[in-house]
Amino acid sequence: MNVCLLLGAKKLLLAGSTFTLAWSHSVEKTRWEEDWQVGLAGFQLVEARIAGSGAGMEPPEGAILDGKVWRYRPALAFVEDRLVLARSGATGGAWQVCGNGACHPIPETGAEGPAILEPCP
Repeated sequence: MNVCLLLGAKKLLLAGSTFTLAWSHSVEKTRWEEDWQVGLAGFQLVEARIAGSGAGMEPPEGAILDGKVWRYRPALAFVEDRLVLARSGATGGAWQVCGNGACHPIPETGAEGPAILEPCP
Protein backbone atom coordinates (compact mmCIF):
# COMPACT_ATOMS: atom_id res chain seq x y z
CA MET A 1 0.00 0.00 0.00
CA ASN A 2 1.31 3.46 -0.88
CA VAL A 3 0.35 6.98 0.19
CA CYS A 4 -1.12 9.45 -2.29
CA LEU A 5 -1.72 13.18 -1.92
CA LEU A 6 -4.97 14.72 -3.15
CA LEU A 7 -4.93 18.46 -3.88
CA GLY A 8 -8.22 19.29 -5.54
CA ALA A 9 -8.32 17.23 -8.75
CA LYS A 10 -4.61 16.33 -8.57
CA LYS A 11 -3.49 12.97 -7.19
CA LEU A 12 0.23 12.34 -6.57
CA LEU A 13 2.02 9.24 -5.29
CA LEU A 14 4.24 10.33 -2.37
CA ALA A 15 5.50 7.43 -0.28
CA GLY A 16 5.32 3.73 0.45
CA SER A 17 3.61 2.09 3.42
CA THR A 18 5.63 4.03 6.01
CA PHE A 19 6.19 7.78 5.98
CA THR A 20 6.91 10.79 8.17
CA LEU A 21 4.56 13.75 8.28
CA ALA A 22 6.33 16.95 9.46
CA TRP A 23 5.40 20.59 9.99
CA SER A 24 6.22 23.67 12.10
CA HIS A 25 3.91 24.70 14.92
CA SER A 26 2.16 27.96 13.96
CA VAL A 27 2.84 29.73 17.31
CA GLU A 28 6.01 28.19 18.73
CA LYS A 29 7.67 27.68 15.30
CA THR A 30 9.09 24.33 16.43
CA ARG A 31 9.16 21.19 14.34
CA TRP A 32 6.67 18.38 14.86
CA GLU A 33 7.13 14.97 13.22
CA GLU A 34 4.89 11.91 13.11
CA ASP A 35 5.78 8.48 11.76
CA TRP A 36 2.83 6.69 10.13
CA GLN A 37 2.05 3.29 8.63
CA VAL A 38 -0.68 2.67 6.12
CA GLY A 39 -2.31 -0.66 5.42
CA LEU A 40 -5.65 -2.15 4.46
CA ALA A 41 -7.16 -1.03 7.80
CA GLY A 42 -6.08 2.60 7.31
CA PHE A 43 -3.45 4.87 8.84
CA GLN A 44 -1.74 4.18 12.18
CA LEU A 45 0.40 6.69 14.06
CA VAL A 46 3.57 4.84 15.20
CA GLU A 47 5.72 7.54 16.84
CA ALA A 48 5.76 11.31 17.27
CA ARG A 49 8.51 13.80 18.00
CA ILE A 50 8.16 17.37 19.29
CA ALA A 51 11.11 19.77 19.25
CA GLY A 52 9.80 21.86 22.15
CA SER A 53 6.74 22.54 24.23
CA GLY A 54 4.24 25.32 24.87
CA ALA A 55 1.14 26.77 23.19
CA GLY A 56 -0.89 23.56 23.47
CA MET A 57 1.84 21.17 22.34
CA GLU A 58 3.13 19.76 25.60
CA PRO A 59 4.63 16.28 25.31
CA PRO A 60 2.24 13.66 26.71
CA GLU A 61 2.91 11.65 29.84
CA GLY A 62 5.55 9.00 29.12
CA ALA A 63 7.36 11.08 26.48
CA ILE A 64 11.15 10.87 26.65
CA LEU A 65 13.53 13.74 25.94
CA ASP A 66 16.03 12.25 23.49
CA GLY A 67 18.66 14.89 22.79
CA LYS A 68 16.67 17.81 21.37
CA VAL A 69 13.23 16.25 20.84
CA TRP A 70 10.49 14.66 22.93
CA ARG A 71 9.61 11.17 21.61
CA TYR A 72 6.49 9.20 22.34
CA ARG A 73 4.42 6.34 20.97
CA PRO A 74 0.70 7.11 20.95
CA ALA A 75 -1.64 4.34 21.97
CA LEU A 76 -4.01 4.85 19.03
CA ALA A 77 -5.84 2.34 16.93
CA PHE A 78 -5.99 2.74 13.18
CA VAL A 79 -7.65 5.96 12.14
CA GLU A 80 -9.91 6.63 9.21
CA ASP A 81 -8.91 5.77 5.68
CA ARG A 82 -7.47 9.26 5.05
CA LEU A 83 -5.64 12.11 6.78
CA VAL A 84 -6.88 15.66 6.14
CA LEU A 85 -4.18 18.34 6.52
CA ALA A 86 -5.34 21.90 7.19
CA ARG A 87 -3.43 24.51 5.25
CA SER A 88 -3.84 27.77 7.17
CA GLY A 89 -0.90 29.75 5.82
CA ALA A 90 0.10 30.53 9.44
CA THR A 91 3.18 28.36 9.86
CA GLY A 92 5.52 30.07 7.42
CA GLY A 93 6.33 26.78 5.73
CA ALA A 94 4.76 23.77 4.12
CA TRP A 95 3.81 20.39 5.43
CA GLN A 96 6.30 17.72 4.39
CA VAL A 97 5.68 14.05 3.67
CA CYS A 98 8.89 12.02 3.74
CA GLY A 99 9.22 8.44 2.58
CA ASN A 100 11.28 6.24 0.28
CA GLY A 101 14.31 8.49 0.87
CA ALA A 102 12.69 11.72 -0.31
CA CYS A 103 10.65 14.56 1.21
CA HIS A 104 7.79 16.20 -0.63
CA PRO A 105 6.59 19.65 0.45
CA ILE A 106 2.85 20.22 0.41
CA PRO A 107 1.93 23.84 -0.41
CA GLU A 108 0.60 25.59 2.68
CA THR A 109 -2.29 27.35 0.99
CA GLY A 110 -4.25 26.85 -2.16
CA ALA A 111 -7.63 27.15 -3.77
CA GLU A 112 -7.89 23.34 -3.71
CA GLY A 113 -8.84 23.31 -0.01
CA PRO A 114 -7.20 20.91 2.45
CA ALA A 115 -4.47 18.47 1.46
CA ILE A 116 -5.62 14.87 1.83
CA LEU A 117 -3.42 11.81 2.27
CA GLU A 118 -5.02 8.49 1.42
CA PRO A 119 -3.89 4.92 0.69
CA CYS A 120 -3.44 4.05 -2.95
CA PRO A 121 -2.28 0.90 -4.73
